[in-house]
Amino acid sequence: MPNDTINNAIKKASTSNENYEEIVYEGYGPNGVAVIVEASTDNKNRTAADVRHVFDKAGGNLGTSGCVSYMFNKKGVIIIEKASTEMSEDDIMMIALDSGAEDFISEEEIYQITTTPSDFTQVSEKLEETGLEFLEAEIQMLPTTTVQLDEKAQEKMERLIEKLEELDDVANIYHNWEE
Repeated sequence: MPNDTINNAIKKASTSNENYEEIVYEGYGPNGVAVIVEASTDNKNRTAADVRHVFDKAGGNLGTSGCVSYMFNKKGVIIIEKASTEMSEDDIMMIALDSGAEDFISEEEIYQITTTPSDFTQVSEKLEETGLEFLEAEIQMLPTTTVQLDEKAQEKMERLIEKLEELDDVANIYHNWEE
């Protein structure tokens, strides 16, 4: 391929004025699992069709806006691996709670800290100042209730999530399936 063709393609892509929109799709997966899909797209029609197709193929259905979002709370989630720090659990908990965290959970291998979205930055910065490294730190949609699935339904749900993740426009997927 000639260099001019390559350079023209690069120039066209870098000067394009495409506007990306953030869109949230809601629906139900197999056995009534609530699913929220966050996407960023330059073509709403294409993305909606792709997401609807994936839901249909997996035995679910795309719903209207608000049909499942009431079952989720937007929270800041910070996960710290226990092995990555020398600090005691009590010290980490006190730093997190004093800086505005809502909850602190100690599990087998991790500490999970939840915050309101507005306090997320403040809490994460305080924890970083002490030298803690995060396994994960982001704003998420956490389910208020969860659904347990049998083995067959789990396979369908895994397929749904896998196919949604393959879509280029999909940024995040949240569900209330208790894995």
